[in-house]
Amino acid sequence: MMRAIRGATTAVSNTREAIFDASTEMLEEIIRLNNINQKDMVDVIFTVTPDLTAVFPAAAVRKMGITDVPLLDMSAPDVCGGLKMCIRVMVHINTDMENRDLKHVYLRGAKVLRPDLVKNNKISVAIDGPAGAGKSSVAKKVAKDMGYVYIDTGAMYRSVAVWAIENGVDYNSDMLIDSLDKIHIDIKNSDDIQRIYLNGNDVTERIRQNDASMGASAVATIPEVRTFLVDAQREMAKKGGVIMDGRDIGTTVLPNAELKIYLTASVEERANRRYKEYLEKGIDCNYESIKEDVIKRDHNDMTRKVSPLRQAEDAHLVDTSCMSFDESVDMIKKLIKNTEEKK
Repeated sequence: MMRAIRGATTAVSNTREAIFDASTEMLEEIIRLNNINQKDMVDVIFTVTPDLTAVFPAAAVRKMGITDVPLLDMSAPDVCGGLKMCIRVMVHINTDMENRDLKHVYLRGAKVLRPDLVKNNKISVAIDGPAGAGKSSVAKKVAKDMGYVYIDTGAMYRSVAVWAIENGVDYNSDMLIDSLDKIHIDIKNSDDIQRIYLNGNDVTERIRQNDASMGASAVATIPEVRTFLVDAQREMAKKGGVIMDGRDIGTTVLPNAELKIYLTASVEERANRRYKEYLEKGIDCNYESIKEDVIKRDHNDMTRKVSPLRQAEDAHLVDTSCMSFDESVDMIKKLIKNTEEKK
């Protein structure tokens, strides 16, 4: 019996390489998840948004070595508000599987147009680890690629610290606790960039400065602040399909997360990454000072009385000291896919 498997993804740019990369990743995932043999493929039909003109996605299929299957490329209409640089595919196969058993694939923020056909097997993912391990950057990329919602908990603590700094409020004062209801934090996506708003003001860059980083560790030790933010984080995670990173996500915030990961790297590697990041942003810095800050923050996070940083017993340990960014992302995506398949 012939069945249709759907997929969608996005290309990072209108280039031959980017379109090939996105199309190949999507089709390989469809083939892997559905255990498809080339001889069972009837045809492969692509549609692309008008902003992708560098190459036909079908050319990627031939490059994969699939040579005996009919291919078709079509242009999708330019729908107002529609996803840009989007590639959709329909793969017809001969199979004994029922429609409910087919696994459709949606990557890189692409959305399903037929939700009635897709079983929601997205999980909750908790990523913990020390400062500078790359949790946020890796989590953001994985979430974008896999269509998950990324919740930056560290940014929420940094935002509270920034509010205290800019209002001249001591971290350990009753005034901070009494003012929590005046602190409103919003997380929004804009042009593929997550922006953090504190009481309506964009603080995305401000919260990444060193005083906000150190302040986050300080306010995180205050039980009332933690309760305030943990309640907000749990509310955000209720719908599922989220990736959340921080210091105690798997141990305290989402103890029942379906996948827990402890992401780490050596002190030297983490300090070097932060040093390079500051230089790229034009921030004056010193490697040894940054290294001292990393060591100090590790100590503060691991010895604090409230929810100290530690690896959950059921968490996967991922050491990225010798991994590139892309290798780290691929490792996390593999763990998520394996967990999804068991759901």
